[in-house]
Amino acid sequence: MGAMRRVLARLVHQSWVWLAATGEVTPDTPAGMRFGRLGTGSCLVFPTGSVFGEEWIHIGERTVVGPYVSLSAGMVPGLDLGSEPIVRIGDRCKIGRGSHIVRHHSIEIGDDVITGPYVYVTDQNHGYADPDVPIDRQWPTEDPVRIGSGTWLAAGAIVLPGTRLGRNVVVAAGSVVRGEFPDRCVVAGVPARIVRRYEPGSGWQPPLRPSGADRLPPEDHTALMSP
Repeated sequence: MGAMRRVLARLVHQSWVWLAATGEVTPDTPAGMRFGRLGTGSCLVFPTGSVFGEEWIHIGERTVVGPYVSLSAGMVPGLDLGSEPIVRIGDRCKIGRGSHIVRHHSIEIGDDVITGPYVYVTDQNHGYADPDVPIDRQWPTEDPVRIGSGTWLAAGAIVLPGTRLGRNVVVAAGSVVRGEFPDRCVVAGVPARIVRRYEPGSGWQPPLRPSGADRLPPEDHTALMSP
């Protein structure tokens, strides 16, 4: 019984590796060709999450979208959203597993942006202005989102409509972000606020600890992307 179980387990694992390689969405696959752009060396790792509105999604070169990531343009599949792309993801980005990028108006993600797992980015929110009408029946609000190049969104961060992040911004895990934040700062909390920023001539304020105990280490992207 033990030998049979080992054989079956090996077959299952080998099959999964084959499925992951075969199911990967790349520029030369039928699913990849549906995108407005899927750059050279970019891929969506198998299994993908919910993906629709590909015609209006542009992804740069050498960008990796992890497993179970949802990418959407528009409210539902099949809408005509015009001639311009409305989701733009730059070059060399890494989108962590289980993340959601939900676009109704405009989301721009720069180059070299990395996210941890289960990050949520949206440019639309439910409206609740009329207290007598169920929220689900009220018209939603929209506000473009822009995430600057070199930014890191740590695990579980939520980026709300109207957010503009500068370059090389760190968003701490679990933060809920809305508003404008400058280049080279660290934001954290619910709602997120600046907890550290880089000042030319004086460095990080407040200063980093000499031991490096509070430095924010790079994530293991290989682990994030593996199915």
